Amino acid sequence: MEEDFRESNLRSREEETGSGGGHQVSPSLFLQLPSNQTLRFRGKKAAAWEAAWEGASVPTEDPHGLAPEMLLEEGEDSRLLKEMPLCLEEKRKLRMLQKQAVKQLSGWQLWRIEKLKTLRRLQSQASIAISSAKLWRGTLHHIEGHFGTGIQSYFNFLRFLILLNFVASLLVAGFVIAPNAAFEALQLNWTSQVNSSLVKALCQKYNPIPQGLVSYFSYIMDLLSGKGFIEQTYLFYGYYPNMAVRFVNFAYDIPLAYLLTTFFYLLFCLVWIVQRSILCLKQSLVSEDTSLASYSNKVFAGWDFSLMQDNMVQLKHKSIRYELRMDLEEASFRKHQAELTTSQRVSLYALRSLINILVLVFLGVSFYCIYLAVTYSQEKIGKADSPDKSQYLLELLLAYLPSAVITAANLLVPMIFHVLVPLEKYPLSFQIKITLLRNVVLRFASLIVVLVTLWGQITCNGNPQNSKCHNCGYNNHLHPCWETSVGQEMYKLMIFDLVITFLVILLVEFPRKMLVTYWPSNLLLKWWGEQEFMVPDNILGLVYGQTLCWTGALFCPLLPVLNTIKYIAVFYMKKLSLYANCRPAERTFRASSSNSFFLLILLLGFTISCVPALYSIFVLPPSKACGPFRDQSTMWSVVSHAVSELPAGAQDFLRFVGSVAFSAPLFLLLSVFMFYLKALASSYSSRIKSLKGQLCLEGQDKFFLVKRISELSQ
Repeated sequence: MEEDFRESNLRSREEETGSGGGHQVSPSLFLQLPSNQTLRFRGKKAAAWEAAWEGASVPTEDPHGLAPEMLLEEGEDSRLLKEMPLCLEEKRKLRMLQKQAVKQLSGWQLWRIEKLKTLRRLQSQASIAISSAKLWRGTLHHIEGHFGTGIQSYFNFLRFLILLNFVASLLVAGFVIAPNAAFEALQLNWTSQVNSSLVKALCQKYNPIPQGLVSYFSYIMDLLSGKGFIEQTYLFYGYYPNMAVRFVNFAYDIPLAYLLTTFFYLLFCLVWIVQRSILCLKQSLVSEDTSLASYSNKVFAGWDFSLMQDNMVQLKHKSIRYELRMDLEEASFRKHQAELTTSQRVSLYALRSLINILVLVFLGVSFYCIYLAVTYSQEKIGKADSPDKSQYLLELLLAYLPSAVITAANLLVPMIFHVLVPLEKYPLSFQIKITLLRNVVLRFASLIVVLVTLWGQITCNGNPQNSKCHNCGYNNHLHPCWETSVGQEMYKLMIFDLVITFLVILLVEFPRKMLVTYWPSNLLLKWWGEQEFMVPDNILGLVYGQTLCWTGALFCPLLPVLNTIKYIAVFYMKKLSLYANCRPAERTFRASSSNSFFLLILLLGFTISCVPALYSIFVLPPSKACGPFRDQSTMWSVVSHAVSELPAGAQDFLRFVGSVAFSAPLFLLLSVFMFYLKALASSYSSRIKSLKGQLCLEGQDKFFLVKRISELSQ
């Protein structure tokens, strides 16, 4: 907008100074513009643009001598020229000026410019090579071309989780699993760290291997439930020994390596997610800001030029029409809300309160059913003389009862939310957000209910004086190795989630596609239609699965490896279902293009999963019969023991870092830095507001000029 006005200003100056004797525009016309006092360039790059404009008006010589020198400075010529909001003719003029300026440069300057161009060319080729080597690059481009960027964002998010879990799997395998396997295979000298005086014999009763003749079907049961022979593998916490392998001048402490690997695994995931969230948040703040031109952005800049198929093009037309209709309905809704009387507002708020109470009731019923399922399953499986253990199918149903109840709640309760939300008479965009928020609460809270129920069983509801927890500090009768029990629950939830995904595709989406395809005349099937690929619901499923992986990583070290395999299978299953069964949803979710909202939900899931891990490390006593921390009061004790074996200087430094003398000044410095960033953000916010106001004035300038042109033409 500013450039259009500057171009008209330059042309008016040429007309005023020209010798043709044509019509000269009075300077008072430009003084009448609303933005005359606010129109100015800011910043170094803007100064280069202004100089370029001055030079672009003269194609053969540069009287000011600004454009070529400035555009050739530090190799910014091509980059600035590409970013300039100019037409191709003006850019060609600037390129001619640059070529003329090159002839006046010395040999050293020419060498430096050629070197910068070569480096930029190598950098561009390297970025192209890295981009072409990305995982599933061609597949994602094909999905983008057939279904648009909204659905592609789901597969991009899934690819990110696969890479995250794969790198984390390398970390866990390299520092925990591989050293244990190597030490066991080489039969090196193990040094046990168990202090038998601190361990009661009653707490050491733990033998998960079944005795006697074992049928083949029981091995399948053990594989699905995580018990039996698979419990004594590297998959679960209880198999790892509490020992250290000592070499000549080095000792590999397995408990310390186990704990530090878990810490670095969670820290690595946090850093990568935060870094990706910052990038996506920057993009969303720019792309989703519709405060200035919501309708014009959709009409003139809302088209997806990567679409190739005719039906996808028609669907994109419908999507844009839907967004425009939604904006118009929201504007009409806000106008209607402003005209409501007091009694109508009271009745509307009463209706919303009643519906929210119903939502809380459904959530409470779901959580109570999950609590009953977890309690009943653990009590039945924990009994050694249970008659259910002789019936394999019934035992499998008991093992997966909590997973089945959680999955049923995650499938049925959101349907009820979709029915209730239109009755609250919210705007359409807010209906999508509040429904998504309720689904997030349902999924995360169901996992929290499972963890709290397990915590109540393990710690006797936080009462260490209970007869079941008095001897060992935890309920060793029901959970002799409670860390493995928690890992088994996360393992079963992950397996069941994968099975449900496969069954939904096979038994729901495929038959629905066949019915709609072969009986198109049926009115009911025509109304039902094909399966829509709902991006928010599918991404919430991925976030839920990743939260399960983080929660069980401390108790099931191989869970990141299994999660990587699971997500690879989900990628191909969802891709097959997308091409064969689904169509894009007509109601597009606006945040799906940037993924910033879903990354924030992923960070929320990460926070929830860190709570049980940190509580188990610092508070709960480890199992006395299994695991690498069986002789410790807490898991964190191995770190304190390792620090005590360091040299005196290192111990003093670590104690100083953990003391108040270090933490208090650090807290003050961080507070000052936080207030500085807050002030900086406030100044940026005020500048953005002024720039938005300037853009509004530019729009008023256009209306003013059009009005004057129409007056002069008459």
